[in-house]
Amino acid sequence: MQQPMVHQMMGYDRAITMFSPDGRLLQVEYAKKTVKQGSSAIGMVCKDGVVLVTDKRIVDPLIVPEAVEKIFQIDGHIAATAAGILSDARVLIERAQLKAQQHAVVYDSPVDTLTIVKDICNLKQICTQSGGLRPFGVSLLIAGIDNGGNKTLFETDPTGIFFQYRATAIGEGDTDVEDFLHKEFKDEMTIEMGVKLAVRALMKVVGEGLQPERIDCAYIKQDEKKFKSYSKEDIAKVFNDLKKKKA
Repeated sequence: MQQPMVHQMMGYDRAITMFSPDGRLLQVEYAKKTVKQGSSAIGMVCKDGVVLVTDKRIVDPLIVPEAVEKIFQIDGHIAATAAGILSDARVLIERAQLKAQQHAVVYDSPVDTLTIVKDICNLKQICTQSGGLRPFGVSLLIAGIDNGGNKTLFETDPTGIFFQYRATAIGEGDTDVEDFLHKEFKDEMTIEMGVKLAVRALMKVVGEGLQPERIDCAYIKQDEKKFKSYSKEDIAKVFNDLKKKKA
């Protein structure tokens, strides 16, 4: 009985535009599974700004860790990270960077984070209802400081849906990280405290394989509105301090 049902369902995952009888777009669901296989990424809105922390998942010792980019600057006040197919993410990030530049030229003011998120999600949504295309196999975390000092963090998924969060995670072990954040995250945390919490979450999910060179971290302070990255020395210090406490 199970076998005929499998064959019946297989007919509905051939095209992105075809709904299955129970109302599912199977190609979109496959894209979401791709995201869950990507390396972990965590975003938080802290008391003094926003922070993104990711696992670069460097599996080959011959790779230069500094050359692996997992956190991207969209504008001075907006940053993004991704989980899933990073080549798909690069296309979306470059589109967002262009949108930010165009907005600055036309309106002589920085673009707000929600405008960038909506533009990315509009393109993602088009790819769920156009024949001959495939969905973007990537989720993005987009964090920014808008006019008036408003701190925002958005998550987009392959369907084109977006949600605003105070703290969230995408990629490998996202459920475990989110459970950890539900217990440990506090609104009054500073950026420094948020980075430590995110690294602890990665240590919990990745385990002994996690090393400082695999971690990438960037933040934007509310008062400065400038994208800044943690140096490898700063990351190593946070990682080693947490290791000592754990021991």
